[in-house]
Amino acid sequence: MAGVNKVILVGNLGKDPEMRRLDGGVARVSFSLATTEYYKDKDGNRIEQTEWHNIVMWRAIAESAERILKKGYTIYVEGKLQTRKWQDKEGQQRTTTDIVAETFQLIKKSDGASNSPAGEKAPADDLPF
Repeated sequence: MAGVNKVILVGNLGKDPEMRRLDGGVARVSFSLATTEYYKDKDGNRIEQTEWHNIVMWRAIAESAERILKKGYTIYVEGKLQTRKWQDKEGQQRTTTDIVAETFQLIKKSDGASNSPAGEKAPADDLPF
């Protein structure tokens, strides 16, 4: 039986997307995305818990993200988890888990406007909720 590796997030960009071009001109964009949950503790105090996610996009979706997205924007992202190993400057082995986005949709700009700019359309057209 095949497995399922599916991630759906709605959150706010922690920074502007950073574009890189790899050999052959392949576009890769990355940025951080914050998702926040709220709950009440046993004393009724409201608790805010924020998780930060590394988002990576490739090729056409990366180029769209670079044009459309800015720090603070709220977006819907759909993709998969991918773990990679690397070595830091001190030679220590590190592991990072990224969300490799396959689609995204702009939900709200930081100034309160919503939806993608005219003529720009991310690969996802409708939100599933």
